Amino acid sequence: QVQLVESGGGLVQPGGSLRLSCAASGIIFSINVMGWYRQAPGKERELVATITSGGSTYYVDSVKGRFTISRDNAKNTVYLQMNSLRPEDTAVYYCNAAHPYYPSRNYWGQGTQVTVSS
Repeated sequence: QVQLVESGGGLVQPGGSLRLSCAASGIIFSINVMGWYRQAPGKERELVATITSGGSTYYVDSVKGRFTISRDNAKNTVYLQMNSLRPEDTAVYYCNAAHPYYPSRNYWGQGTQVTVSS
């Protein structure tokens, strides 16, 4: 049974920081492309950042220079360090695991709320 469990969300003031974690089980974590997505109220889910098994990263333009994705294969965990947070970063953040060769092996966490407000 595959499980992706996010943690670390919460309420933070503009300019603040949060670190999200996603602990995975039931998959061969080290080979998966891990990603963070977010969905704001009334908007579609959007890709935030991804990291490959080799450590290559991708960021959507709106978070470049502020967010950092990383992974610890020994702990089966992916992180999203979010700095200089803005109100427009407010959303539910979802962890995703994508097998590089089998598209059907694509899994989601339950999401964690991030609210940026003064």
